[in-house]
Amino acid sequence: MNRLAKLASIFLAAALVTSVAFAAPASGTDTPPNPSPAVQQAIRAMSGVREISEAVVSPDGLRAAWVESLPGKNGAPSHNSAVFVTDPTTGNSPHRISAAAAGAAASEHEVAWSPDSKNLAFFSDAAHPGEPQLYVTSLDNSPRQITHVKGDVSAPLWSPDGKTIAFLYIPNAPRAAGPLAAETQPEGVIRQDAYEQRLALVDLKTSLLRIITPADMYVYEYDWSPDSRKLCATAAHGNGDDNWYEAQIYIFDVLHIAAPQSIYKSDMQIGTPKWSPDGKSIAFIAGLMSDEGSIGGDIYTVPADSSNVSSNGGGDARDITPDIKASPASLTWSADSHSIVFGEIIDGQSGIASVNLHSGEVSQLYTGPERLSSSGFGVAVSLSRDGRDAAVVRQSYAQPPEVWFGPIGSWKQITRINSDLHPAWGKVESLHWASDMGGDQKIQGWLLYPTNYDPSKKYGLVVNVHGGPASATLPAWPGIRYYYAALPAAGYFVLFPNPRGSYGAGEAFTKANVKDFGGGDFRDIMAGVDAALASLPIDPNRLGITGWSYGGFMSMWAVTQTHRFKAAVIGAGLSDWLSYYGENQIDKWMTFYFGDTVYNDPAVYAKSAPINFVKNVQTPSLIVVGDSDGECPPPQSFEFWHALVTFGVPTEFVIYPHEGHGFSNPAHSRDIINRAVAWFDSHLQ
Repeated sequence: MNRLAKLASIFLAAALVTSVAFAAPASGTDTPPNPSPAVQQAIRAMSGVREISEAVVSPDGLRAAWVESLPGKNGAPSHNSAVFVTDPTTGNSPHRISAAAAGAAASEHEVAWSPDSKNLAFFSDAAHPGEPQLYVTSLDNSPRQITHVKGDVSAPLWSPDGKTIAFLYIPNAPRAAGPLAAETQPEGVIRQDAYEQRLALVDLKTSLLRIITPADMYVYEYDWSPDSRKLCATAAHGNGDDNWYEAQIYIFDVLHIAAPQSIYKSDMQIGTPKWSPDGKSIAFIAGLMSDEGSIGGDIYTVPADSSNVSSNGGGDARDITPDIKASPASLTWSADSHSIVFGEIIDGQSGIASVNLHSGEVSQLYTGPERLSSSGFGVAVSLSRDGRDAAVVRQSYAQPPEVWFGPIGSWKQITRINSDLHPAWGKVESLHWASDMGGDQKIQGWLLYPTNYDPSKKYGLVVNVHGGPASATLPAWPGIRYYYAALPAAGYFVLFPNPRGSYGAGEAFTKANVKDFGGGDFRDIMAGVDAALASLPIDPNRLGITGWSYGGFMSMWAVTQTHRFKAAVIGAGLSDWLSYYGENQIDKWMTFYFGDTVYNDPAVYAKSAPINFVKNVQTPSLIVVGDSDGECPPPQSFEFWHALVTFGVPTEFVIYPHEGHGFSNPAHSRDIINRAVAWFDSHLQ
């Protein structure tokens, strides 16, 4: 976690923050103008949403449990969250489960049902704020604290025999796990200290805690064997954030601590390993993935006792969805081990489907223009043991997130915590346009209409490019961090393209931008702009572009390649692939997309580097980034901003303190909204 490369780049970023004191600070006096009443209403719709981070059905299908955020003072967001459970004896009305004293608040999250559906495990920092511990409750009694650990804990999972709970544990972690969190600022001698995420087991009878994975191994995802004697996991030695891209599937023996056994080594990335109920196979998703947690690819199975591990794809593994025109993102075995139900991104929508392992037949169970989730980033539902009932969080641009419960596609709404919120933007529609990829391949994207749209008027259009690139824009209620959702209230169409490289059209489509960043993907985006212009009252002289991460790179790239965009807002962008390779904390993703390291093949990186074409830029550009971003470090934004200043291009650069790749301070997110709207208004109106 705390490695030499990471600390060196953060040190450089901190130095740059000091040296650009004249760039507008987030808390300085150079503040954007107050937004219009319509934009203020959009901000309230975005900031007022109560997040539901997970929803899990009990194995017997009778109850659902979920985690929802709690409002702070005067309705403001807070860092506290609560666990709720449905009660079937009262028509599934929810009641709260908490380790906190009556009336007190805590951060409580990550729920897991016992195999008999009688008990619930979750993490809570009720005993000591900021130090979560594992608790277990029988639902009728007060939760019992099981652990007394110091560090980062996550992903609790009961053993099938109900005697043990496993969880991921980083002892003495200096920060939250994962590359999106703010990086630790350096001081003193720079060393490659490792904080590895390990598999911990706690015996529920004795509360004895054991760590069963090696000290130099980082474990990402895992699952129990049906006999409770082993665990399968995706894991890698060394740097946890970076080595996720090279993780293998390992088997760990619970009863006899021994060296882990690797049973699958992919030439791409791996996610969501799941052990079959009959104990014979392990299913997982493998494919080209650009970000930890953003899962998509094909579904594979491998024998649980496999020893045939190949360095170029994994021996005995079998692709059971080789031609699917979608991106599976999560999976659950059927009780008889004959099929797998999976969540998928399909043509910009959320889908639930099943695949028969013997025939390979895929059956579509549900598809909708919304985001379905049970936890994390991916499309997923939580299924009961018999597969009949599911718990899911549903949301779209029209409906804020709520928990739904019941058979797939016939869910009933359980919560109404966001019922007072209403969209502050216009309708959304799915667009398709032609691609130069060949065949009948179409590109899909979403178009969000201006608030109070009047077809007799002309409007500006802002393109928002998603991060990744292995990701996709799905219709979802925008939270406060999604600054672009305020633009319809200011009178803009917003186009969300899913160009080649995205999820949703199969693995070949996801791989179509390898060694071609800024090539075919950029053409897809511009073709989407032309398609919108051809069918709607959009002023071609009032076009803007924005995006974060890969979207920030694409925004930088776009303004170096065309003068059609009259304004840009660039979030956490990438300007120079050569310097970026040595600055970011997850450089191993790059070799999968560029074919080699930047040191061995600088030319393939140089052809896609915006800084090499920066003299072409005429577009006024607002640039924003967090000062502790390890994925897209501030020096990348600084390089681009410095070049624009040198060439006299109107620009503004804002660095936000104590923020990583994903912002955590709502005040900073509001500041970005206000600045982005003001920037586009000043250059597109």
